Amino acid sequence: MTGPDHALSNRPVAPAAPAANQPSITELVSGILNDAQTLGRQQIDMLKAEFKEDLSRTKRATVFGALATVFLTVGGLALVAALVFVLHDNFHFSLAASAGIVGGLLVAGGVALGLTARNLFESFNPLPDKTFNALQENITWKTQPQA
Repeated sequence: MTGPDHALSNRPVAPAAPAANQPSITELVSGILNDAQTLGRQQIDMLKAEFKEDLSRTKRATVFGALATVFLTVGGLALVAALVFVLHDNFHFSLAASAGIVGGLLVAGGVALGLTARNLFESFNPLPDKTFNALQENITWKTQPQA
């Protein structure tokens, strides 16, 4: 290489002076702490939102369970008395057999409603798994040594 470029390339290069606008270590640590606090607040907000969502589902399942109880009670009182006499009068069953048939039918209906309520409760986890998984991932990421 010859010419003016060659002359410039042989000159010793002076170390670059630190830029005046680079943040100090204190500012970097402060920024990291602020980011960690912001992330923590966001995790708590996410936890609250997920808890509210799961609470809504729990309320819905509870309403179905309560309705099942009401149906069993009211239906049991009204139909037991009426159907026992219908079976006794029309089919000539004894009163005890008539009461057993009607009671069995009501119990079967109650079991079906109760199983529906249980299945609704089991279809979701009332604990905020999404938030805990995200928080665990963030903690794991923060504690891993940086390469």
